[in-house]
Amino acid sequence: MSIKTSTILTGDEKVDKHFNIGSDPHGAMCTGTGHSKAGVKHDHAVANQKMKLTKEEQDIMDGKKGDALAKVMKTVVQYGNAFGADKLVELGGNPHTVLLFGSTPVAPIIDIFNECADAGLKSYAEYTIDPRPYDFYNLETSAENQYKLQQTYNLQTEIEMVHLRLGAKDMNYWSCACYWPEVGNAPKQGTYLAWSESSAVNYSNSVLGCRSNRNSGGIEMLCNILGKAPHFGLMTDEGRQAKWLIEVKTTDEPQWSVLGGAIGMKVMEDVPFITGIERYLGQVDGISMGKLKDMGAATATNGAVGLYHVENITPDAIDQGRKLLAEGYQTYVIDDAEVERVRKDYPNLWTKKDAKPTRAFVGCPHNTFHQLYDWGMKVLHELANRGQKKIAIPLHLFCSPLVFNHFEDEYSEMVRDMKRAGITFTNTCPLTFCGIPDITATEFCVTNSNKTREYTNSRFFDDGPLLEIILTGEIPADA
Repeated sequence: MSIKTSTILTGDEKVDKHFNIGSDPHGAMCTGTGHSKAGVKHDHAVANQKMKLTKEEQDIMDGKKGDALAKVMKTVVQYGNAFGADKLVELGGNPHTVLLFGSTPVAPIIDIFNECADAGLKSYAEYTIDPRPYDFYNLETSAENQYKLQQTYNLQTEIEMVHLRLGAKDMNYWSCACYWPEVGNAPKQGTYLAWSESSAVNYSNSVLGCRSNRNSGGIEMLCNILGKAPHFGLMTDEGRQAKWLIEVKTTDEPQWSVLGGAIGMKVMEDVPFITGIERYLGQVDGISMGKLKDMGAATATNGAVGLYHVENITPDAIDQGRKLLAEGYQTYVIDDAEVERVRKDYPNLWTKKDAKPTRAFVGCPHNTFHQLYDWGMKVLHELANRGQKKIAIPLHLFCSPLVFNHFEDEYSEMVRDMKRAGITFTNTCPLTFCGIPDITATEFCVTNSNKTREYTNSRFFDDGPLLEIILTGEIPADA
């Protein structure tokens, strides 16, 4: 689903032009809601809505609380009707939005947000946002590339200003991994949300036990302004049942991004129930959270998974066990051979296939405190073993400013040594940097993130080979 509009409308114009929600060109597939049913009719006549509204909600629809809020309500109801929602539910916790890239195609949505802000509307609670699309201070970009980025994100100031008007938290809280303890946006189990960032939706549903569909950027903010969202898909008990049993039978701990990628490509938008990995996780703590984040993000980008269950680990699976498996579920076994098969199919999308790597990206979604420590220890230890002072290519560790502050506070000397070795810490997004064709023609990035691999032309490597590339600037022959 996507938001489409060409103008900001008055209350007298037809409903089907209000903040219009366009149909998915692929037949409403891959919404990540598990609710893409052929029988769902996309009814754009809001006046004949199928959702049951309370009197208060109907009053809002009728304009008794202002024209702007009426249009927000009509759009949200239209969105719910498109997926057969039965009602609206109250949202809780704090919102999060993916929409912080100020490029020209987003201009109509910025106009919608400004119309809401001009009418005095705000989100029901302070909210977090995905990271800015560039970081000129820490990502070591040339003046030419900075200019290209500014051209691409020419409306960045406008979108940031309107978010602040609508109730966004300050920039320290802008991170795709808003759920880390340092950032603090981790709603309680069972909380209804209207989030849109694919990995954040995935993590909040799966690891936190919240209830959110994979909303598109823009529609989620209208839900958050309203304080309500349509009840369908992953917000329902039925929608959270697993249609796949994933049996992981690897000899050793898997590369979590590859495992998640394999699951995502197999189940697409369906909900998987994963077994066999609890031995690698133990309880959900600071270390295992990073593993679940990396696996989940890959299921969400290599497929469109909005929710997964891990036996004996995630909240729904702890509460209900294998009762979560839907009738007629399918089984997918992932062993060493299957992991290798999936891994070998990752293409080399560099514009120059035999180029030397220019930089390494680690932390998409943003790193945890423990992942920063882990990479610092690995790199510094190996540099010492080799009698080497600096790494061969820049290593950019992506993280929230608040996570970095925590890490620097605990390990200030390590941070100093990491910076001296050529490691940088940045709070931006590798996708918004590597997604620009003018930059990818000259930048040849490597990563251990399946999300970065899927959305850019960066080449994927497991942690071992990636460390070797960072230290030598060369791709190992057997990588």
